[in-house]
Amino acid sequence: MSKNKNAYAQSGVDVEAGYEVVERIKKHVARTERLGVMGALGGFGGMFDLTTTGVKEPVLISGTDGVGTKLMLAIKYDKHDTIGQDCVAMCVNDIIAAGAEPLYFLDYVATGKNVPEKLEQVVAGVAEGCVQAGAALIGGETAEMPGMYGEDDYDLAGFAVGIAEKSQIIDGSKVKAGDVLLGLASSGIHSNGYSLVRRVFADYTGDEVLPELEGQKLKDVLLEPTRIYVKQVLPLVKAGLVNGIAHITGGGFIENVPRMFADNLAAEIGKDKIPVLPIFKALEKYGEIKHEEMFEIFNMGIGLMLAVSPENVDKVKELVDEEVYEIGHIVEKTDQNVIIR
Repeated sequence: MSKNKNAYAQSGVDVEAGYEVVERIKKHVARTERLGVMGALGGFGGMFDLTTTGVKEPVLISGTDGVGTKLMLAIKYDKHDTIGQDCVAMCVNDIIAAGAEPLYFLDYVATGKNVPEKLEQVVAGVAEGCVQAGAALIGGETAEMPGMYGEDDYDLAGFAVGIAEKSQIIDGSKVKAGDVLLGLASSGIHSNGYSLVRRVFADYTGDEVLPELEGQKLKDVLLEPTRIYVKQVLPLVKAGLVNGIAHITGGGFIENVPRMFADNLAAEIGKDKIPVLPIFKALEKYGEIKHEEMFEIFNMGIGLMLAVSPENVDKVKELVDEEVYEIGHIVEKTDQNVIIR
């Protein structure tokens, strides 16, 4: 081994590239600043002053998640500027489902080879997600691990912290039979089921324009970032208009919807009331997947579901500046938690 070259660099770790990443991402982090942020990027811990929130009985609610094998498509198609939004969305959509306003976010990127330009794109996507969620990006970590990952590979995970008034926490206890189920549209597949998605489209280049996709390239549809629902839902929570919230992620309707109500209740959903997106029709067709199974895997076009008292439905529709889909009701449980007719 030559003594003329830095030993760490010879092992495959480029410290200088790590410094460059930090400098490159500072402008993206700056976009996410909000009241309460303390300290500067690069410290050993991110700081946030809770006294700035004005919450009387504060409860901190946290969420952590990754992007899953959707990352493999970002790598395959060499498009890295939106995958960060997926990471933020998976975390903040979970905590808004508990009634929390996101305060801050931290990310973790692990890679086989630190390419500053690429990692800047990843963090730019994280920053965009934070802006949409109203959360500050107050810290993170980039790890270069040759041997653990291939040179072109990377993984991405995140952690979000939100705050809620104790009296406004959404824990399912207020959901009752007769509540109306309202759905907010998804932007696409979001970030779940991609092991199956990749198998279905394994022999495709991504440049195909399938008849079902209405003129869009397959790769653009598959990498459409996960929608963030914070700004639509938080006003409803603060106004006390929502009894329960379900974030439709892995496990689709069957696994996620029951998480927002007690065991003695069930959700009755009308299939014809769901705005099924073209990509799900394509997946069902080309993957030869049973229609019923699709609801056990994907969001099918509804990314977030609300349980609302009948008298509040019109007010919710008025406050949410988009189409809200009335897709079902809460009923007394018989033998199933979710009934899709």
